[in-house]
Amino acid sequence: MTENVWNYRSTAGRVTGPDLIGYKVEATDGSIGKVDKHSDEVDDAYLVVDTGVWIFGREVLLPASTVVSIDPDEQKIFVDRTKQQIKDAPEFNREKHLGDPGYHDQLGTYYGAGTPFGGPFI
Repeated sequence: MTENVWNYRSTAGRVTGPDLIGYKVEATDGSIGKVDKHSDEVDDAYLVVDTGVWIFGREVLLPASTVVSIDPDEQKIFVDRTKQQIKDAPEFNREKHLGDPGYHDQLGTYYGAGTPFGGPFI
């Protein structure tokens, strides 16, 4: 199966169904916030993370491919990016960017290490 930035990795342990809202999100170097919204749609799976005071209340959109693992017992999601990489991502505005193909292309390229939206995840 070809994976892209908008799909969970087969090794992440994500099974559709359980609600991830409220799960804590951990970057490789610490906590970044809690899941405020998520999608399990094929080729459009993502997490919207409320960063709280970390980035002055800003929300960030993380493509599902950034998820390394999910711990349902601890209600934590681990991603493979640093806090700085997440902070440096294209700015996210829920009303403007959620469902915007152009923004998805831009964010997919950023998180896909140069892989265009819809291309294989490396």
